[in-house]
Amino acid sequence: MARTKVFDPAAALEAAMRVFWEQGYEGTSTDDLLRAMGIGRQSLYDTFGDKKQLYLAVLAHYTDTGGADLRRRLAAGPSPLAALDTFLRQLAGADAALRARGCLSVNAVAEFGQADADVHALIERSQRLTETIFAEVLARARQAGELAAGIDPPAAAHFIHTAIRGMRISAKAGASAAQLGATVDFVIAALKAHGTPVAEV
Repeated sequence: MARTKVFDPAAALEAAMRVFWEQGYEGTSTDDLLRAMGIGRQSLYDTFGDKKQLYLAVLAHYTDTGGADLRRRLAAGPSPLAALDTFLRQLAGADAALRARGCLSVNAVAEFGQADADVHALIERSQRLTETIFAEVLARARQAGELAAGIDPPAAAHFIHTAIRGMRISAKAGASAAQLGATVDFVIAALKAHGTPVAEV
């Protein structure tokens, strides 16, 4: 008869995510994970597999939860472009410690590049999901007359995602909120139809 788990796998996964986020994959030991997750080695192996499999589960979880949160945040606000503007400025103006931690997916890109096929596949899935969500909000902005003429939502979504990745790396290198905010100014100005103000939230 199988033994009943005496821990919450979802909570353990969240704890592992925080460790990988702070320390990276190579900088995290199995013992670091066990301490943070509050489980034994056998429970780790039985539930998640080895360290690599746990890291992949963390990346997938980060993508799924992050995508849901992004959709929710971009649905808020008085208009689509205003919601996007608010989202980007919240990234730029986040607490310095949060800015320095960066984005887990961007950190994975920096650490692995394309060297690991499994990690790369999850990074690509994250990019597709993120850019699909941005393209959706930009399509709504175009319908509302907020978007500059000739802008293609999927291409602009890739531009925004690339800008965010650059902001994340710059933040880890010590860029200030004001410097990141200037990047947001440029992004929004490039998107906005001439003479169309972005509504205040």
